[in-house]
Amino acid sequence: MKIVQLNVTCGSGSTGKICLAVSKLLWDRGVENYILYSEGESDYEYGIKYTDEFNIKLQAVKSRLLGNYGFNSAAITRALIKELDKIEPDIVHLHNLHGHGCNLTILFSYFREKKIKLYWTFHDCWAFTGYCPHFDMAGCDKWQTLCKNCPQKGAYSFFFDKSEKLYNKKKELFSGLDLTIITPSQWLAGLVKKSFLSEYEVRVINNGIDLDVFTPRQSTFRQKHAPQDEFLILGVAFNWDERKGLDVFTELSRTLPKDCRIVLIGTNETVRRSLPDGIIAIDRTENQKELSEIYSACDVFVNATREDTFPTVNIEALACGTPVVTFDTGGSGEIIDESCGIKVPKNDTEALRKAIIRLKENNLFTKENCRKRAESFKAEDKFLEYIRNYEL
Repeated sequence: MKIVQLNVTCGSGSTGKICLAVSKLLWDRGVENYILYSEGESDYEYGIKYTDEFNIKLQAVKSRLLGNYGFNSAAITRALIKELDKIEPDIVHLHNLHGHGCNLTILFSYFREKKIKLYWTFHDCWAFTGYCPHFDMAGCDKWQTLCKNCPQKGAYSFFFDKSEKLYNKKKELFSGLDLTIITPSQWLAGLVKKSFLSEYEVRVINNGIDLDVFTPRQSTFRQKHAPQDEFLILGVAFNWDERKGLDVFTELSRTLPKDCRIVLIGTNETVRRSLPDGIIAIDRTENQKELSEIYSACDVFVNATREDTFPTVNIEALACGTPVVTFDTGGSGEIIDESCGIKVPKNDTEALRKAIIRLKENNLFTKENCRKRAESFKAEDKFLEYIRNYEL
């Protein structure tokens, strides 16, 4: 048996790391497999990059000019198919395809012609919409019937709204395949069943984390940044904006008691300038051990995200013994239970504030229970679930 995973990246970013881990497990079992990818660099022996950065950028510009996101990149897709023909895989496992690295018409026509068994992990909603990977903030449910007059068109096309045409193309291309869909959350699985992909089996495999990296640690973070008696509220994101709840933390900084201090990880100069005095802002760190120390030093992790599929930052906090308060957005609320956190209605900043104060004033959750909950999201176990799908 030969297996190919197809993704934007290999070994980097959340999806690229999943691909790499699954590939290594397959080789450990003697299964020949490869990762085909279109962006970034990788020194992985079995990673094959089938295009270059210039062509990807060129296709991205064409997509914005023509409004046909996902349906450019013909030459790139022919190069991809050439690699697939060399390997002759029995299974192709798709991950993120919306990086301008393929033409969906050409690629899925090939899959249909070759009668290849497909698995497709949806990391967002892009497969069943005209344009967008997320639609919660736009309050749009057109994807359930027919995308058109897209409220987010400007993010994907300079001039033309082709959401209806692209929606119908996807609906046609993605029907009648030998396809199993995988989602990281029950929330996303539920959306798939309301979409034009409802004919397919949907399996849920949660995202996982490395529990050896994210674990309770001793830290000097408090000594460096805040008095010992302050209640530290942590937020972590890699693109701070309204979607990630930056405005919520600004509001909380004004309404929480004086002995509460907010810490935001993943900021930049623009974000720092927008923040009120008193918020500790720390730029993004690639050092996961350092991030683990910060999780461990804080009293609560707050996730004010408004659009998310299954945020691993929640799990990382729990693994370090830190309880979570989150908007019940996407799959975010699925990660916690009554032993380790509180979920509140999305956009209800007052409910979020009250939940933080409840946690501050009462010993609601132990570090041990938070860690125990995180152990159900052990990365190795989740990667093995991928392997079991293939029925090796």
